[in-house]
Amino acid sequence: MGRDADETGAGRIGDVFLAVPRSEFLPKTLRRYADVDAALPLGDGPTCSQPSTVREMLILLDVRPGQRVLDVGSGSGWTTGLLSRLASPGGEVIGVELEPRLVDSSRRALARIPGLGPWRVEIAEPGVLGLPSAGPYDRILVSADARARVPSSLAAQLSDGGLLVVPVDGVMTRVRRSGDHLKVSHHGQYAFVPLQES
Repeated sequence: MGRDADETGAGRIGDVFLAVPRSEFLPKTLRRYADVDAALPLGDGPTCSQPSTVREMLILLDVRPGQRVLDVGSGSGWTTGLLSRLASPGGEVIGVELEPRLVDSSRRALARIPGLGPWRVEIAEPGVLGLPSAGPYDRILVSADARARVPSSLAAQLSDGGLLVVPVDGVMTRVRRSGDHLKVSHHGQYAFVPLQES
């Protein structure tokens, strides 16, 4: 995950990987594995995603300073921290997570990382994807696998010109909203835990 030669795109993502170490978001017993390119268990099902997969998702999401970003299934809080650095200065990142214990632990971990922009992590409302009440968002990242289709309720939370990155049936899917039109593209096969909608 080292620093790339260029200072934009993938190079900028390399910088935020250095600034927001994965080890800070893992259980103490797993921190020695933080540099291993594999998903790591957080207990009872959720995982901290594989670093190379997170990197590809962030490249597709193309977060810019000043943007409002929603992190769906924020889990350990690591992606929320990465997104916060990418959206700085001037941006805001909101993580939503169904597991209260992960909300608590991710808040503690994020508070330890210096230089983050404005962030918050909320408990997701059962049966509601995302956080419609705080939308719209310029970027939405989903770190769980949607079944069969792009969730229309999340696409509806995008601002005009906004991007959504979500795995759908194991295929990384990028959605760009332009007015009422959605442009969808596909970017390879990945494995994620299922997206819980209730």
